[in-house]
Amino acid sequence: MPPRGQVPPRRPEPTQVIRRDGRPQQNRPPQNTPPQNQAWSQAPAQPNRNEWAPTQQPQQFRGTPPPQQRRQAPPPPPRRTPPNQPPPRPQQARPQPPKPRRRRNWGRRIGITALVLLLAFVGAIFYVDNSLNRIDALPDYAGRVADTPGTNWLIVGSDSRDGLTPEQEQELATGGDTGPKRTDTIMLVHVPKSGKTTMVSIPRDSYVPIPGEGSNKINAAFAWGGAPLLVQTVEQATGLRIDHYAEIGFSGFAGIVDAVGGVNVCLQSPIDDPLAGINLPAGCQDLAGKDALGFVRTRATAMADLDRMNNQRQFMSALLSKATSPTTFLNPFRLWSLVTDAAKSLQVDKSDHIWNLASLAWALRGGMTTTTVPVGGFDYVDGAGDVLLWDKARASAFFDALANDQQIPADLITVG
Repeated sequence: MPPRGQVPPRRPEPTQVIRRDGRPQQNRPPQNTPPQNQAWSQAPAQPNRNEWAPTQQPQQFRGTPPPQQRRQAPPPPPRRTPPNQPPPRPQQARPQPPKPRRRRNWGRRIGITALVLLLAFVGAIFYVDNSLNRIDALPDYAGRVADTPGTNWLIVGSDSRDGLTPEQEQELATGGDTGPKRTDTIMLVHVPKSGKTTMVSIPRDSYVPIPGEGSNKINAAFAWGGAPLLVQTVEQATGLRIDHYAEIGFSGFAGIVDAVGGVNVCLQSPIDDPLAGINLPAGCQDLAGKDALGFVRTRATAMADLDRMNNQRQFMSALLSKATSPTTFLNPFRLWSLVTDAAKSLQVDKSDHIWNLASLAWALRGGMTTTTVPVGGFDYVDGAGDVLLWDKARASAFFDALANDQQIPADLITVG
């Protein structure tokens, strides 16, 4: 501190330096001021404004600039709920309008259903057709009868026991094995181009010429040569060309009757035949398979074989009427059982099919003419036994009418 009465020396003002950003910078004077007598003290009294400025010259930046950072806006403050007010309800989704209902294409559905049913029906037909037992029944021999108008079927009921167990043979009263296969039923069915169908019974004891065997009972031809020899014998005896053949045995016949639910027949008198296994009262009644088989086989009546042929035609007509009735066709289970049982039970010619059998059943469904060959009498022949003789003149006119596809004259029809 200076002595009292002296004015203190004036402090030098700080030198102002202009910074690069343009703002003044106050700098303090140096603490250690060099003495006045030093050489460098002769520097200018005024400070250089650039004394404190950097001496480096600005140069262009050649590096990669750092990425600019964007300033993110601060998150909005939470929404405050005023006091004494319920919190806002969550917004419910707006109900969507109902979608328009798609119109059902009933025509297309019906068409698809009909196509499926048709394919199933066709498949069932071919399945049943393949189930038929086919044999070479229609022979091709020299001098065979020429083709005749209309359609002729030969239907044979044999005593074949194929497929039957001993218990079934006892139940059906078949009598066990009796040697070569024989026939108790021979029917000739003529289906004309127009008009009624004719069913003709040929007695099994008919005495006729058998090709290569001489004359004998007609059922001997079946025992000796089977279906081919029987067909040839019938063609030469009648003058009619056989177009189709069908044969059924004991078990097959009973199965078909059971498949349709039994057949109703009317008896004028009771029949008691232990050999056929039946004891039937008079009157109308439904016969199941076992009783039906005994009914068409029995000869325990006044006219023996003639009554049996009448019973066979009566029962065959009733069976076919039942098989083609609405009660059978409208019941798919009964119809399927009937068709499959018939296909497995029948033996047909190799050229026959299920639709041929259906055509036959339709032709025999009712309104047909049933008769037998005109009979001339009975006789006994050595080597053949008791035989039945045809009335040659009447039988010739009888079969000529069928060969010409005409109805049989009323005076030649035998009413059974």
